[in-house]
This record gives sequence, C-alpha cells and structure tokens, in this order.
Amino acid sequence: MNQITQTSIQVAELANGQAMSIPVFTIGNENQGPKVYIQANMHGAEVQGNAVIYALLEKLKTANISGSITLVPYANPIGCNQKSGEFTLGRFDPITGENWNRLYHDHGHLVEDFALRHAQSSEQEIRNEFKKLLIEQTDALLAQPMHTMKTGKRIAVNLQRLAHEADLVLDLHTGPVSSKHLYCPEYALTSAHYFNIAHTLLIPNEFDGAMDEACFCPWWKLSEALAQHGKHLDVLTEAFTVELGSQEHIDLNEAQYDAESILSYLTHKEVILEGGCQPQPMTRYACYLKDYTAFYAPMGGMVEYQAPLGGHIKAGDTLVNILRLDKYAQGEALNPITFDQDAIAILHFASASVNQGTELYKLFTNYFEL
Repeated sequence: MNQITQTSIQVAELANGQAMSIPVFTIGNENQGPKVYIQANMHGAEVQGNAVIYALLEKLKTANISGSITLVPYANPIGCNQKSGEFTLGRFDPITGENWNRLYHDHGHLVEDFALRHAQSSEQEIRNEFKKLLIEQTDALLAQPMHTMKTGKRIAVNLQRLAHEADLVLDLHTGPVSSKHLYCPEYALTSAHYFNIAHTLLIPNEFDGAMDEACFCPWWKLSEALAQHGKHLDVLTEAFTVELGSQEHIDLNEAQYDAESILSYLTHKEVILEGGCQPQPMTRYACYLKDYTAFYAPMGGMVEYQAPLGGHIKAGDTLVNILRLDKYAQGEALNPITFDQDAIAILHFASASVNQGTELYKLFTNYFEL
C-alpha cells in the first residue's frame, strides 16, 4: 500500500482575515523517476476534476509508481465559493474581472540567455538547471512584498510553483455543457493517443496565461532556441488541459473512467508500471487551435441546442433553433440557425436564454483523424 502525504498551502486571505488554503496530496518517491502534477477546479464551477482526483488517489494506493505524483483539488478556493443563487460562478475574479486561468506567469524571457549558456550542456544538465531556474524565478515572484501581487496572481503563481517541479502536468477543467476534449501542445501529439478522449485540440507555442502554457511554453521555446545554436533537444516537459465534460456536475462513475484515462497516459510515460491502464480503442479526431471555431448567436432569444456534443455535423445542418415569441405575429417565432461547414460540436453555452452575440457553440473545423 502506497503512503499518501497531505499538506496544505495558504494562497489567499479574505477580508475577515480568514486564510484560504489548498490541499496538496503527494504519493511516490520524489527523489527517483518522473514527477507528475495534477490540479483541478481552478474555475469554481468546474468540479468534476475533484472527483477524478479522488478516484486517482484511491487507485494510486496500490499502483506500482515510478516517481511521484502531486495532486491538488480545489485549486482556487475563492472560485469554489463564488456563488450566485444556485449557481457557481468562479470563472472570473469578481474584483478584477480577470479569468482565473489566465494569470500564470510567462517565463519565456529566460530562454535566450539560458540557451546561449547551455548550448554544449548535456540533456540531463539542461533538464536540471532549467527546472531549477524556473523554480527560483517563481519563488522570487512569491517573495515579493505582499502589496505587489493581486489575489488571482498569487493563487496562480503558488500553483505554478508546484507545477514547475514536475515533468508532466495535467490541469483538469470542464466546459459549460461539453464533451470531453484535450488541449495538447503540437509537439506532444503522440501522447494524445493514450488518453481515452476522442477529441484533441492542438495548440501552438504561444503563451496566453493558462497553466498548461506556463509549463510547456518555456521548454518548447528552449528547444527552439537551442536548435539555433546547433543543438537538438526534445521538449522535456508535457502539459495538458484535460476537459472532463460539463460544469456544475459530479459523476463518480465517470470519474473512474477519467482516472483510468489519466493512468493510461501515465503508464505510457512509465510513471505507472506493471499492469497499468491501456488506452481504449476509439477513433480520435484533432484540429488546430486556429480551426477551433466559435459560433455566436446572431439574435437574442430562447435556444434549443440541436448539434449533439461530440457529433459530426454537415455544412447546412441546423445548430440551434432560436425561439422569438415577440415575432409570432410576423410568422418569425421559430428561427433555425445553420452552420456552413462540416464540423464536430465540442461544447455549447449552458443556458437556453441568450443575448445576441453570445458564444453558442465551439466546434472543430478542418478536423482530421489522429
């Protein structure tokens, strides 16, 4: 039976002085083998990842682990508790309006100088020294006077500090109403085959503030910079955003499936040995981020969502019916709205009541089979 260690990290304080902390679970040998970091619930309503972490903890008790795995549920305690009536908000900081998942720090400026100094270094030395640099720079951010960092940034940087210790990073999210899908850096395409997820979104080497980008972009940029000095180096860290379905919903049975999907990937990476999970046979599809298309409501109204999530639609198919009873007398109460491309519907807006310009669907276009 593997021992699981639980600690906590304080990441914020409320107006009444109450400390807000996150639980941190660690299992395995931190001094030998790959290191894995998994977090969930950075957005308040995206709760299924906590159930997946519970399922993982139960399975990891008896797994043959090479290396160590750190798991952090309830990653954003302020977002978790950000309620309005029966709904959880928690996607945006209510004070600043910023997306909680766009506040991680970009360490890309460290790359050029490091590559110049280590163009002749071994892979192991580069791995050790660059990881050390990322951790030191993140520690320096946290060591700044308290008045220099806003709440969301402090939460994000504390989480990022844990993630920079790892070689493999998984950030567990959900959509509003969504099918499972994976945000995967383009260089790690092969790894997408080892998750039990049918739809993969391939993202470029561009930092937009998210956790996965904060972890893989510096290493990817380092690989590119070293190539300019004539040294080939594979990208030494992988990081993914794993979208587990829909928000405001916990399904413990589905969490077992999701946990096995993650263990399949970790078996591929030789973190889990002997009898680990294997990927399920399925047809997997991917598209590039530039082809991930948002469809906005052309009019306000009450929406009936027609395109099934994960389903393939043909150009000209009806995406939604928009009901406008104010136009009943004109014979314009029911308005079928079509999409003009072949696509795969990935997620849609959570409410049937929408304003003009609301993002109704996100769809894979120009998709291909992995």
